[in-house]
Amino acid sequence: MEEKTEHCLCMPDSSEFSTVADLFKLLGDSSRIKIFWILCHWEECVTNLSARAGMTSPAVSHHLKYLKASQLIVSRREGKEVYYRTADTPLAEMVHNMIKTTLSLTCPGQHCQYESCLYNRCQA
Repeated sequence: MEEKTEHCLCMPDSSEFSTVADLFKLLGDSSRIKIFWILCHWEECVTNLSARAGMTSPAVSHHLKYLKASQLIVSRREGKEVYYRTADTPLAEMVHNMIKTTLSLTCPGQHCQYESCLYNRCQA
């Protein structure tokens, strides 16, 4: 008797796996992860973000370009200054939680935008 193999119709397309691989490549840089973590908790301009991250402004700007292109962060202009923060998306929240869980971190203050953040649950 010949055994039939069912083809899983829910198998994602190869391009979808490439999207995940691209996200992992983006997060393969510890400076980018640090910048993203900061922006999860504070909206900052490049100058303030550079000071918080302990990096030069050109280096921070370089990483912001990639984070923005990946839609993990958003920006807004106020006069001549541009302010950055994490995007309010499930993907950004997942990355935030992944960092928090991996490093066993507690988010700083009430600035964390994510309801599922451990710090926010403790404050309730």
